[in-house]
Amino acid sequence: MTAELVRGQNHALDRTRVEIRITAGGPVVAAVTLGDAQGRLPGTEAVAHPGAPRRTGIEVPRQAAAEHRLAVDLGALPDAVHRVSVLLALPTGIGALTTFGAAAPPSVRVTDLDGTGLAGYTLTGLGAESAVVAVELYRRAGAWKVRAVGQGYADGLAALLRDQGLPQAAELAAEIEEAVGRGHARAVPAPAPAAAGRPDGHARPQHPAPETTTPPAADRAAAAPPAASDAHSAHAPAEHGPSGPAPAALGPGPTAPTAEGTTPTTPPAGAPVDYRHPKRRTTTAPATPTRPVDAPGAPVSPPAPTLPVAGDAAGWSMEERLYNQVWGMFEDLTRSVAAYRSASDFAESRLEQELDTALSDPRNRLGTAADAARAAARDKHAALVTQARAALDRDLAQLAAESEVVEPALPPAFARWDSPVWQAHRSAQERPMALRLGDLHLPEVRDLRIPMLVRLPLERGLWIDCGPDAYAWRGPDPDRAYARRELGSALTDGPPDEAELRRLSLETAVALAARMLAVHPAGEFAVQVIDPGGTALPALAPLLETGVLPAAPVPGAQGVATVLEGLTRRVDLVQMAVRSRAADALPPDVDTADQLLIVHDFPHGFDDRAVTRLRYLADEGPAVGVHLLMVADRAEAREYGPVLDPLWRSLLRITPVPDAHLADPWVGHAWTYEPPLAPRGSQVVRQALSRVAEARRERRT
Repeated sequence: MTAELVRGQNHALDRTRVEIRITAGGPVVAAVTLGDAQGRLPGTEAVAHPGAPRRTGIEVPRQAAAEHRLAVDLGALPDAVHRVSVLLALPTGIGALTTFGAAAPPSVRVTDLDGTGLAGYTLTGLGAESAVVAVELYRRAGAWKVRAVGQGYADGLAALLRDQGLPQAAELAAEIEEAVGRGHARAVPAPAPAAAGRPDGHARPQHPAPETTTPPAADRAAAAPPAASDAHSAHAPAEHGPSGPAPAALGPGPTAPTAEGTTPTTPPAGAPVDYRHPKRRTTTAPATPTRPVDAPGAPVSPPAPTLPVAGDAAGWSMEERLYNQVWGMFEDLTRSVAAYRSASDFAESRLEQELDTALSDPRNRLGTAADAARAAARDKHAALVTQARAALDRDLAQLAAESEVVEPALPPAFARWDSPVWQAHRSAQERPMALRLGDLHLPEVRDLRIPMLVRLPLERGLWIDCGPDAYAWRGPDPDRAYARRELGSALTDGPPDEAELRRLSLETAVALAARMLAVHPAGEFAVQVIDPGGTALPALAPLLETGVLPAAPVPGAQGVATVLEGLTRRVDLVQMAVRSRAADALPPDVDTADQLLIVHDFPHGFDDRAVTRLRYLADEGPAVGVHLLMVADRAEAREYGPVLDPLWRSLLRITPVPDAHLADPWVGHAWTYEPPLAPRGSQVVRQALSRVAEARRERRT
């Protein structure tokens, strides 16, 4: 059972011989330092690096690579060693990365020798850093623990080593660079030719990305469909409408391990483009027996269809493989629809050109010749559109078949509320790697929905927009008809009503909070609510009646100030503990469990001090386990002017009704987002919360 850590969190190790597995978005250098009780290094002999890969109890790789395995025998270390720090640094002149923020966040996993996961940590939030202390194994009261550190250094490896008290930091950093340079030719092979299919997804992954982060420019270029790359390659992820920028969480995360025996190849010139994943394992259906090929008049058997398999993407665990597969399906649908739209646009432009050419001579505008020219142009247009639609339908059929296999196999954190997996779900034993925030689809295919997965812990807060001005009325909406049919929603065909939007917004907030509580281990996630007007109590009933929310939120400005003050103090103390590497010294009244703050009726009851604290929590909270969920109408806070613009931009906007406002990071499709509401009349949310409360009681006893 792998414990997924956040920055500053520690986890006890029950064995001394472990393996540390590192996965990054590009080549990195891995090293290990052996420090004393204060983390100080006695000299260069306390550093295992590519130039000196073996120290007592430690062995590291000699080269820079995107994946590493480090061997650690804690029982063999000298008694003077109390801290084993795992360092990652970006080599100079290898690859295109100069900062960790330019690629997907690295991931570090501490495993047993047989690969069984013990603890994992994804280093989110890195920006201009080129070296980082990822994790450290430290000795406490005779036992060993692992702590997620994530301390980065913009000045590189020399600054990191200098901070650990090594006088020869600059010289050792230069020695490591020289050793990596010597081993580069055999360490990092030349990249294979770009595949015609989509690139292998993360484990976006940001991923609608991202897991989340936007993929590097090279990955975005490779992911764009050939027919549309020129038109869309310059598009940055953008959120449509009045909601602001697109969430970075919509992109895929770091590249997952490649399946064995697969090599991406470039299709020969003139061959049809194959949109299947170039690195995914597939199962071929048995072919129907036919007459021998050499028999006279024997028919040639068509290639056997590909049978979809749940979890056929790369990854260390089934959860990670399913996560990668979902984002692979998202990429496939993005590319297929982009190719269809590009072909349709080309057919339209060609029709206009041929009509202009045929009618450019006034003598040919009348008579049978003109009619024949127009008919021929329209026939060509229809043939092109029909051909493009046939290719799209072929891809959609394959994706639909894959969705029918994958959806029932998803774990609770990824599954819809109407999935049978929730009926058998009990208390979670470990943190999930991602969470389902809803579904996404495109107008060309409304029946195929792709789960919208975001990596945990959340790197940015969520904003459920309950403002009626954000939803323009465009007549009867098929998406709303789908919501009524599939979810039993009380949505009407008219423009959204303000009271209806607020009710659905609170239901969405409670559904998301219930999902987060249910998929975290008991006691490791808590919910707090700010409701100055006291109008959210009916929607909060499932949380209050099951006891997951201990008491109703205190109304008025006093309730706002009390909650914000407590969470601000928690963020400050945990940050100081992380910086000083003294997480065990936190006061006993500080709840180290992750916190979800639901803010309703903003900005009612907020003064300038409360607004400042709210912005602080939105910026600093996610890094130390405090996450923000706003249920608000931006128009009601217009009196603050541009002061709150950074707050709205820092949040991922989602909606209580289907709305086309999210864009993918590759070609900028306007995806329709649907909230994760339970079917009307279902008790699944209340049942999940009841099991959370029961698990908490069992944990206390």
